[in-house]
Amino acid sequence: MKEVFHYGTEQLTIGKTIAIASGQLKGILDENAIQKIKKSQKEVEAIVESNRTVYGINTGFGILANTKISEEDTATLQYKLLRSHSVGVGDAIPAEVAKIMLVTKVHALAKGYSGVKLETIERIIWHIEHNVIPLVPEKGSVGASGDLAPLAHLFLPLIGLGKVSYMGKALEAGEVLKQFSLSPVRLGPKEGLALINGTQFILSYAVKCIQRMHNCLEAADIIGAMSLEALKGTNAPFDERLHELRPFSGSKLVAQRLRVLLKNSDIMRAHLDCERVQDPYSLRCMPQVHGASRNAWLHLKELAETELNSVTDNPVIFSADDTISGGNFHGQPLALPLDYCCFAAAEIGNISDRRCYLLLEGKWGLPVFLMKNAGLNCGFMIPQYTTAALVTENKTLCFPASADSIPTSLGQEDHVSMGSISGRKLYKILDNLEYILAIELVTACQAIEFRRPLKSSIILEHAYEQVRRFVSYAEEDRIFSDDINKIRQIIHDLSFVKDVNEFTGTHHLALNSGFDNFFNL
Repeated sequence: MKEVFHYGTEQLTIGKTIAIASGQLKGILDENAIQKIKKSQKEVEAIVESNRTVYGINTGFGILANTKISEEDTATLQYKLLRSHSVGVGDAIPAEVAKIMLVTKVHALAKGYSGVKLETIERIIWHIEHNVIPLVPEKGSVGASGDLAPLAHLFLPLIGLGKVSYMGKALEAGEVLKQFSLSPVRLGPKEGLALINGTQFILSYAVKCIQRMHNCLEAADIIGAMSLEALKGTNAPFDERLHELRPFSGSKLVAQRLRVLLKNSDIMRAHLDCERVQDPYSLRCMPQVHGASRNAWLHLKELAETELNSVTDNPVIFSADDTISGGNFHGQPLALPLDYCCFAAAEIGNISDRRCYLLLEGKWGLPVFLMKNAGLNCGFMIPQYTTAALVTENKTLCFPASADSIPTSLGQEDHVSMGSISGRKLYKILDNLEYILAIELVTACQAIEFRRPLKSSIILEHAYEQVRRFVSYAEEDRIFSDDINKIRQIIHDLSFVKDVNEFTGTHHLALNSGFDNFFNL
C-alpha cells in the first residue's frame, strides 16, 4: 500500500513532489480540500450570477481586462483562453518536468482560492496517475502573468486538444481520452485562467534542478576527494578548527564530508612527511568553493518549497465579495535564485576541470596524461578538452535571464521575470556538469592506479570499485566517449551517489552529520 499525500492541506516538499511524480507516493484530495474546492467554485458562480465585474471571470485578459464578457460567454472565454495561449515552440520539455507541473498545479488549486471545479482537478490527477503526460513546448514563457504558454499546452488535453506522451508514444490527446472512454472536461467561468496563471513551469524546473544539483554536489565531494588522493594532496585544509573560524554552513559541511571520505587512507599516510607545503586551490579550497555552491542550492530549495505551498494564480477568490487581482503569478522570487544556482553549478564544473588538468601534468609521481607510453598514446589529454568545452559552454549560459525584461500585452505586463529561461538554463548547465564530473571521476580512477599497492579510504575504494564495474583501467588509447557516457549515466541516474551513501551507512560513517537542512529533500 502506497503512502498518501493530501493535496491542498499538507505541506509539499521537494522530495514529496518528486515521489508523487515518480509514482512512489499517491496524491489524493481529502474531504477538507474537497470542501474548499467546492466553496471556491460556488463563489465564482455567485460572481457570474451577480453580474459584478471581476477580472478573468467576466472580462477579457491582460490589456483587454476592461472588455466586459456576457454571462453566456464566460465559459466559452475559458476554452478560447487555452487555445489562444498555446503558442509554445521548440522541443517538448522532459516528461518528468511536465508531470511535476501537473502535481504542483493540483496542490495550488486544491487550496481553494482559484474557483476551479472538483471534476477538473480530479481529471488532472487522473493524468498523473495514468501517466498520460501532456507534451509541453520548452519556449514561450516570459515568467510573469504566469507561465502562460507552457500551462496552456499542459491543459489542452483537458479539453481534448493537444498531444500527450503515453506508453512511450506521442499521441493526440483526444484519441487517448477515447481509449479510456473519457470525454473532454467542460470548463466553467475562471477555470481556464486559473489553469494557465501560475509559476508551475518555473517551479517544476526548480524542483528537478534542486534534486539534480544536490546529486552533483554530493558527487563532486566524492570525486574531488579521489582526485586529491591521486595527487597526494593533504587533508589538513579540512580541519574542523579552521572552518569554525569562518563558519559558513556549506564550507563546514564539505570539510566534514572530506574528512570522513579520506579517513584512514593508506595513500594519505604514505606522504605525511613530504616536502610539499600547500596544494593548488582546486584541492585545498574544495570546502570554500563546493560549500558556496551548497549555500546557493539551499537558498533555492528554501524558496522553491515556499512556492510549492503557495497560490500563484490571479485573481485570488477569497469570497464572492472579496477578490483580489494581484501579482502572485510573477516569477521573480524563483528567477533570481535559479540564476544564482546557474553560477553555483557552473563553478563546480570549473573547479572540477582544474583538478582534471592537475591529474594530467605528470607531477607528483603520475605519468604525463596518465598513460605509460604517452606519445604513441594521447592518454587522458583529450577528455580534458571536453571538460574545457563544457565549462566554457556553461559560462555562456550564466548570463542571468532575470536581468532582462521585455514588456508584453501592450505594456500592461510591463515587467516580467524571464524565470522560465533561468530554469531551463540551469537544467542545461547540470547536463554539462554531469559530464564534467564523469570525466574527472574516470580520470581520478586512472590516476589512483599509479598509487598501487597503496589503498585509499574504504569509502573511496568503494567508489573506485563502482566505476570499475563499468570502465576498466586504460592501458592504451580507446574511444573514451564510451567510458564518459557510462559514468555520466551512473551520476545522472543518482545511483553512484546513492551507492556510496548507502555504503557509508553500513559502515557507520556519517558523511552528513549535523547538516540535515542540506539533505531533507
